[in-house]
Amino acid sequence: MQRRKFGREFKIEAVRLVRERGVSVAQAARDLDVHETMLHRWVKQAAADPQHVFLGQGQMKPEQIEMNFAFIAKHRAVWQVAWMCAALNVSRSGFHA
Repeated sequence: MQRRKFGREFKIEAVRLVRERGVSVAQAARDLDVHETMLHRWVKQAAADPQHVFLGQGQMKPEQIEMNFAFIAKHRAVWQVAWMCAALNVSRSGFHA
């Protein structure tokens, strides 16, 4: 079984749920379908270095982003947009723009 990978935007939004909106880590983890320990780690990392948190391997090429947005648009009747954005490592706000 492969490890799931979460993009920078997903992690930042998860941390915002906890830190800015006051949602408990346990509740946010359940809502986002991530392990509670993982979300605790993200919150801790964001607190330690908010400017450089979750930089990862770099950015996607614009062509890849457009392909991902096209896929989401085509399948939005089948799957939730938020889930597809998280799985494809693109921002929901970018998709809705």
